[in-house]
Amino acid sequence: MKKTELKKIKEILLERREKILSQAASVGEPVYSFKEEDLLDEVDLASTESDQNMSIRLRDRERTLLRKVDKALKKIEAGDYGKCEQCSEEIGFRRLEARPVTDLCIRCKEEQERIERSFADERA
Repeated sequence: MKKTELKKIKEILLERREKILSQAASVGEPVYSFKEEDLLDEVDLASTESDQNMSIRLRDRERTLLRKVDKALKKIEAGDYGKCEQCSEEIGFRRLEARPVTDLCIRCKEEQERIERSFADERA
């Protein structure tokens, strides 16, 4: 990978990292408790629980993405970025530009998804 391409990817990763952290800071801590008087009926309770569950899922996704961004940045610093973790082939720049946290080339990712689909089909 060219130095200019690597620099562009690093900038994208740093921007994503900053965006995730700033969004997390602006939201503040989630509220997991509520006052009984605020929940006048079962619909209010269900709505509040649903909102809390959605908030928890979103935060989990953000944490996962942040870990992937940090992993990619460490790989850049170590000089290991852009290589497929499964077959060790170089991952194309266009794929990395579109999904800079990826650690699989398109061929290995497609194979992984095919296996996941076949496993899901077996379970259904």
